[in-house]
Amino acid sequence: MNPTELDLLPALYRAALRAVDPERAVRTALARPEIASAVRNARRVGVFAVGKGAAGMFRAAWKPGRKGLVVLPRGASAPRGRGIRVLFSAHPEPDASSVAAARAAVLFFSGFGPGDVILSLVSGGASSLLSLPRPGLTLAAKKRAVARLVRAGAPIAEVNRLRTSLSAVKGGRLGRETRARLVTLVLSDVPGDRASLVGSGPTVRRRPGDRTRVVASNRDGLAGAAREARRRGLAVRVFRPGLSGEARAAGSAFARAARRLPPATALLAGGETTVSLGRARGIGGRSLEFAIAAAIALQGTADVEILAAGSDGRDGSSRAAGARVNGGAIERARRRGRDPQRALARHDAEPFLEAAGALLVTGPTGTNVADWAFAFRGV
Repeated sequence: MNPTELDLLPALYRAALRAVDPERAVRTALARPEIASAVRNARRVGVFAVGKGAAGMFRAAWKPGRKGLVVLPRGASAPRGRGIRVLFSAHPEPDASSVAAARAAVLFFSGFGPGDVILSLVSGGASSLLSLPRPGLTLAAKKRAVARLVRAGAPIAEVNRLRTSLSAVKGGRLGRETRARLVTLVLSDVPGDRASLVGSGPTVRRRPGDRTRVVASNRDGLAGAAREARRRGLAVRVFRPGLSGEARAAGSAFARAARRLPPATALLAGGETTVSLGRARGIGGRSLEFAIAAAIALQGTADVEILAAGSDGRDGSSRAAGARVNGGAIERARRRGRDPQRALARHDAEPFLEAAGALLVTGPTGTNVADWAFAFRGV
């Protein structure tokens, strides 16, 4: 591949991220007449933001004189200003800080009443960042129940339904703590883009006068990547049914489809696969396991490259967003003593892909709309 082609897949990833920029997405939504009028006519305006995309979403909605509460993952960059309270809590596993953040959110919402509006800005990660078990249930018991479902490889929608049933704030219950009008803007990381499933829908209460809008989603990211690919003169195909099911099976199927591409063609996919962990606990995530399975299927192929990555910049327990693999990735890792089947069996994908020189490390991206996979067959 020539130098231009070597930069192609990272460029598609960057274009996808730009298309789901949280700050721009919220700013655009707030300019819509039905949203703008609701906010303009309010007595007081509160701004509540929670999730991996919360900082950017909050910046778009914040104005001096408003009261704000932001709940972020630890290590995230925080907005600053008078009247803004920022809390950091745990992700991906909730802890006492998640309970404290949920209690703070309840107090925040209860401080607004009729005539007020709360701009509720929700993105993926909120389920862990806000965790207040329903009365009579401990946080430890709630975590065990959710962990069993996650280890079984359940899709995120099913996991979030369980979280909602065990929670005092999810499923619109946080929103019911106030008589203010709610405008909920959502950055979607779930299949189908149902706002009530993102972060387990803490403020989606379906009360007359409320407004709920999905402002950006995985599909918007795919569209951004497609535009970039076409700008570079490539044909574009979308992989159906997208990213779903067990990660390694999806990775293998995606690679087989990539091998059949005509030259100068990009293949795009979005969604969220699953990993059935069992007892094994290595370092990795669904995008990395997808990448190893894809690399196995690409062996012997010289002109195809695949990138698989999470939009938030971190894949599972790995420090990497994902990985770039080609037909030589498996052999490179084997020369360093790594076996792909062993890595998959132990769910220890990061060391294998590091040995292959394939890790994509970006750091937090400030957004979260699930995962993407991009493939390219060179000329």
